Formats: sequence, structure tokens, C-alpha cells
Amino acid sequence: MDIARKILPALIVVILAGFGAMAQVKPEDRITGIWLTEKKDGKIEIFRTGNTYTGKLIWGNSVLDENGKPKHNVNNPDPKLRTRLLQGMVMLSGLEYEDGKWRNGKIYNGLTGKSYNVIVTINGNTMELRGYIGFPIFGETTVWQRIE
Repeated sequence: MDIARKILPALIVVILAGFGAMAQVKPEDRITGIWLTEKKDGKIEIFRTGNTYTGKLIWGNSVLDENGKPKHNVNNPDPKLRTRLLQGMVMLSGLEYEDGKWRNGKIYNGLTGKSYNVIVTINGNTMELRGYIGFPIFGETTVWQRIE
């Protein structure tokens, strides 16, 4: 009986440690989850799509008009895409993980209808998105917060 009292707690610790190791997130998947935009006017859900990452607008304070009806993507430069709803729209696409950053992606601004190249870095529960045309040095950074 003494041996069981000594072994059982150790066995429980080993089992729990094993579950903890299985639950660890791969570095490239740290981007997945729900993020609140810098102006706190939108929530973007980011998920893996094959070898890249995609983000779609799941909530926004600009997705409904003054009558409570869903807004469409009226500012898109492609007339065929202007009937898409803002809510549920893909805002981030094609992000690839490389050397601690997500690169080679695009970020779309549904309010202006413009797309930009984007590089993403994450530090804890903060995401920095650098949108740019041409070179990152000429871009602009926005900061999002992870929603737990």
C-alpha cells in the first residue's frame, strides 16, 4: 500500500505532463484564433488553410447599415464582387509562416476596397500587421489583440 501511495501521484504527474505536451501549439499556428482590430471595430478569425493562413471578418460594427441590414462590399474595385457581404468576408489570405513571421499574404480593407501586401508578427497576445505596397518600409502597421 505504501508503494501505491508513492507511485500514484508520480504516475498522475507523468500522464498530465504528456497531455500538456500534446496540447502545445506549433509556432506557425500561434496566429490562429480570434483577433480584435486596433480600433476595436472588428473581430477576425484566423485559421489554417492547407499551408497558408486565412482570416475572415466574423463581427464588425460596420457590417450593418442604419436599418440593421447587412452591408455589401460596395467599395470593391471589381463590380462582380460588390454584392458580397462584409460579414464573413476574407480579410487576410495567403499568409505563410517563415522565420517567426507570416509573409507573402494579402490584407483587404472592406471599407476602402483596397488590398495590400502584409507581414505579420506576434508577440504574446499582440499581433502586428504591416500592410504595404512595394516595400514594407513604405507601409503602415496596425496592432490587433487576441481574444481568449
